[in-house]
Amino acid sequence: MKTNLSSYITLTRVAKKYYQPEDVFELSRVTRFEKTPTEIFDNESIGAKYIANEIASLIIEKQKTNENCVIGLTNGKTHVGIYAELVRLHKEAGLSFKNVSFVNLFEFYPLSKNSKACLHKLKELLFNHIDVNPHNIYSPDITVDKSEIINECKKYEQKIVDLGGIDFQILGIGRSGNIGINEPGSQLNSSTRLILLDNLSRKDASELFGSIELVPISAITLGVGTILKAKRIVLVAWGEHKSSVIKSAIEGPVTDSLPASYLQTHSNVKIICDLSAASELNRISRPWLVTSCEWDEKLIRRAIIWLCMNVKKPILKLTNKDYNENGLSELLAIYGSAYNVNIQIFNDLQHTITGWPGGKPNADDTNRPERALPYPKNILIFSPHPDDDVISMGGTFKRLIDQKHNVHVAYQTSGNIAVADDEIIRFLSFMKGFKDMFDSNNTVLNNKYEEFRKFILQDKKEGDLDTREILELKALIRRGEAKAACRFIQLPSKNVHFLNLPFYETGTVKKGAISMDDVQIIIDLLKELQPNQIYVAGDLADPHGTHKVCLDAALAAIDILKNEKWMKDCRVWMYRGAWKEWEIDHIEMAVPISPEELRNKRNAILKHQSQMESAPYMGNDERLFWQRSEERNRATAELYTHLGLASYEAIEAFVEYKIPQD
Repeated sequence: MKTNLSSYITLTRVAKKYYQPEDVFELSRVTRFEKTPTEIFDNESIGAKYIANEIASLIIEKQKTNENCVIGLTNGKTHVGIYAELVRLHKEAGLSFKNVSFVNLFEFYPLSKNSKACLHKLKELLFNHIDVNPHNIYSPDITVDKSEIINECKKYEQKIVDLGGIDFQILGIGRSGNIGINEPGSQLNSSTRLILLDNLSRKDASELFGSIELVPISAITLGVGTILKAKRIVLVAWGEHKSSVIKSAIEGPVTDSLPASYLQTHSNVKIICDLSAASELNRISRPWLVTSCEWDEKLIRRAIIWLCMNVKKPILKLTNKDYNENGLSELLAIYGSAYNVNIQIFNDLQHTITGWPGGKPNADDTNRPERALPYPKNILIFSPHPDDDVISMGGTFKRLIDQKHNVHVAYQTSGNIAVADDEIIRFLSFMKGFKDMFDSNNTVLNNKYEEFRKFILQDKKEGDLDTREILELKALIRRGEAKAACRFIQLPSKNVHFLNLPFYETGTVKKGAISMDDVQIIIDLLKELQPNQIYVAGDLADPHGTHKVCLDAALAAIDILKNEKWMKDCRVWMYRGAWKEWEIDHIEMAVPISPEELRNKRNAILKHQSQMESAPYMGNDERLFWQRSEERNRATAELYTHLGLASYEAIEAFVEYKIPQD
């Protein structure tokens, strides 16, 4: 079973020459805007093995001369694959860690001695599986009194000096550009110290502790100056959600507002990332600025759209001069004139627009995104949470129903942890009133009402986990809201499926790993419905990761069933949620939404009352979900308008997922 297919989605126009040049001359050319050495890999798995092998080589080299090897580690999902590969090298290739000392980059404070924070996680991932001497594992003492913090930081700093300094420091990068817990404002010469965590850092750490309420307010971290004393530094980043901050750290100026940019001052540093994390670097996003290009339709489209934005003209008004003055003369050489390029890209974009997302029956579908037949289609929409369907594609969802397709929606998770306790109290009050009206002497309901009310209002302390029954009640609330939204857009209740994938049902922010149990549930539904068209959430910028796991589960099931006769006639479309839209050069189906349809979409989103202002996991964007959705859809429509195409109120965008063939 392939459980990480989302990491292999290649939407891009990226040729190997841009991210893995064949020689140093080409490397120098494509990296001209990059101020830190950067190596880009196709995916996380390959990159993690590369880093693990570099660490292993250093350890072996030190062993030959009987030297101690000091490695600085950090906790985080980014580094799980690296540590797993080091464990594999130990068990299968005999790599010994007896000559290795490990230094923990940061630790949360205050914590009890047995708290399951960074050091505990490093033990789970690495230390417990290798032959390292426990006395060679160093981490700040998180049990010391506040009055001793300054001394503890000095002692930790001195311990690193006594070890001979850090030979190899692994780093991650936070969304604010922090390295370790060195947040914006940290100085270049800062040393090990206590830092108060901002809300963004606490949100990022919430998965480690189970909830944001359990995350300590501060942490002891190696300072920027301490990190820069390491002999070798490797910063690691995987995934699209890191692309913006990676671009700033590599191509932007050195500034204390982005501490990762300080790495530009180090003489032996490298940034390792996958294509998704590197997607905003100039050599990936605008390769025509650094080298001659291997032009294909998508890259040409991206270049022309960039040119339109640069010169502030619609496509059909671009001139030969515009191309020549902005590094795109190659396209004139290929096509002969600006007009020839312009008309091709204009038609290409025009053909992405359709009011018939399920395909228009009895029509020529040569230049349409979806085929006309079969009609009506069996259509299945996967929604990671019980509101992603209407937030992300509510207009298209309704259009498919109105156009008489047999539409089903499958909510992959219960979404129960995103229901605030106040919502439970509200529904308990309704339950009590309902009971008192019709069955006031019902002992079971009376007892349950008192039990739940007492737990939430009296017994539950900050950071306590909900009971299984409370979680079930919260899941019922999300179900009720999803059903209300489906009724509003006139989807029959028999076409609504709640999958409750097991990976999600942990009761905490931290979820389980995807397993065959999750995938089998999806396989069974696909076999039952045999859809002609599937929609999945391709929103990998989801800050909590649930969308990616849900996507991987769906893609794993599709991969297993891809040779079924009905699956060979099925198309898979990816939509995006409340965090980020598809870039226009990727869009393959653009569904216009009228003002009335946009208003109906908002009303469907508002049926999810528990997810309005009180929702605890809305990410870092303070806008409400309906506001994000509308602004995103309007922005897509405005971009089409600026390019000289038809002017619409809003547009929902989709990209086709190409099912990989063996």
